[in-house]
Amino acid sequence: MNIRALQYFVKLADLRHFSKAADACFVSQPTLSTQIRKLEEELGVQLVERSPKNIMLTPVGEEIADRARLVLSDIDQIRAVARRSGNPAEGTMRLGLFPTLAPYLLPHVVPGVRERYPKLKLQLSEEKTEDVLTMLRQGELDAGILALHKEILFEEPFVMAMPAAHPLAARKSIRMADLEGAELLLLEEGHCLREHALEVCALAGAHERVDFHATSMETLRQMVAADVGVTLMPLLAVKPPIARTANVVTRPFAKPPPSRTLSMVWRNKSALWGFIRELSESLGRLPAGLLSYP
Repeated sequence: MNIRALQYFVKLADLRHFSKAADACFVSQPTLSTQIRKLEEELGVQLVERSPKNIMLTPVGEEIADRARLVLSDIDQIRAVARRSGNPAEGTMRLGLFPTLAPYLLPHVVPGVRERYPKLKLQLSEEKTEDVLTMLRQGELDAGILALHKEILFEEPFVMAMPAAHPLAARKSIRMADLEGAELLLLEEGHCLREHALEVCALAGAHERVDFHATSMETLRQMVAADVGVTLMPLLAVKPPIARTANVVTRPFAKPPPSRTLSMVWRNKSALWGFIRELSESLGRLPAGLLSYP
């Protein structure tokens, strides 16, 4: 059985679109279609229901796609074992991070990783938490940095972001009680930062603004600048090299501040688990004072 054909079929099963699947596999659409038809002929079953507007898998196609993912994951593990037999620090590390962390953490830690592992190639993917976990299970990533409890990297405090004229901007720090009854601008469903903010709302007696949901941290920042409302931001999102935004004031919370725990996660049976744990130590070494306010 052709491994490449399995890769093409799994990508088609994920995207449900021949052209997009071909682009993702870096081949032409006729090449991808031909390989999948050959796979169907070899197995003696129809895997895909083809129509001009919709691509669906047959029931047996769905089952074979699930099993093909396991096969491809095992193949990735074989390759990982081969890399480990040499020097994993000279290979490629596929690392997933969520969008509200990646642009604020990486500038601080990547230089140290490069210094310690000069031949390591970091392949970074910004995805929502659930997508990172799915990609880990399917062998598409080696590890992820998420707001979960696994190999803990560090605890990141939240700060309050508000327009400069907001009454709380005159204070040096914010108490949880100050948020009682407040409306907070939040990210849309699927972002783990949204879940953390909702937890803070529940503790403080605040609530979300239901007529507005942002798709990114930068959108939240600009909405605060436009006097639309207030929000919570992770501390790294307001530290240099992130430039200050006009009309946005941030204030720390009184101790103990609300925070999120950032951790490194990976598959339990990963062939690279030893090196990933070593790498997590480097990623958790933040510059002195980075997690202090201001």
